[in-house]
Amino acid sequence: MASPSSFLGVLNFRIRAGDNANASGHDSGSRVCTLMEYMGKNGVNVSDELTLLFSHLEYACKRISALVASPLNYSIGKSFSVSGGSAERDKAKPLDIVANDIVLSPLKTSGKVAVMASEEDDAPVSLADDGPFVVIIFHKAILNSLQSGNKLVASAYALFSPATILCTSFGSGTHAFTLGHSTGDFVPTHPNIKIPPRGQIYSVNDAQYFDWPEGLRRFIDTIRQGKGLHPKKYSARCICSLVADFHRTLLYGGIAMNPRDHLHLVYEANPLSFLAEQAGGRGSPKTSSVFGESR
Repeated sequence: MASPSSFLGVLNFRIRAGDNANASGHDSGSRVCTLMEYMGKNGVNVSDELTLLFSHLEYACKRISALVASPLNYSIGKSFSVSGGSAERDKAKPLDIVANDIVLSPLKTSGKVAVMASEEDDAPVSLADDGPFVVIIFHKAILNSLQSGNKLVASAYALFSPATILCTSFGSGTHAFTLGHSTGDFVPTHPNIKIPPRGQIYSVNDAQYFDWPEGLRRFIDTIRQGKGLHPKKYSARCICSLVADFHRTLLYGGIAMNPRDHLHLVYEANPLSFLAEQAGGRGSPKTSSVFGESR
């Protein structure tokens, strides 16, 4: 199998991404290209196979965006109610399952995906025997789906709300594209994102404070009081939605973390670390780079 790719398909329906859709400093007087043009010969010039794959992923994102904005979204969600502990909350919701089917169909049509591994499926789904890519959007990956992060050739996440943002990296910087509803194209609104060297926000679930390691508790206490290397006090911002919290950190700096064991390496930590490091940040399980891990 040729160079495997990972696509992060974490879907978020809570953050108001539209509030920051034009906060990139992009020169509005310059020619606005689309995501497909950016991937072409006048942009990062990725392979035709990867471009075709992303065109199908782009189509899936547009369909999910339309679904999120439609009354059908409400009727799908009405039948689901949360009861019980965190394991119950982590179970697939109806909209997750529908979105998974929306992604699966065009990937199969593309002919470029050997295996799609999704959290909503019991096992990885074989799509094309000669497909050069593995698309991973979950953690139970087995066989060829279990890839080390240093084999990533591309990573992306989609953020759905009043604005639909597709944030991508092909190994040459991190760039975010926003869906223009009048044209149906993803256009660059956050080109060449650079995480600010100094933020003022930490994103972690404070409800688990007493379950954290002592060193982490001391660190959070220190930055909250402004007693760290810099006198600026950090503030907490956490809505416990991984993509939303990561997206805010990517734009404004700071720290986004999950000290619990359920952050999944293959489809969460690896792809997000790829995007963070391409934007000048860092992703780490504890003290080393995350990319050498594959379990």
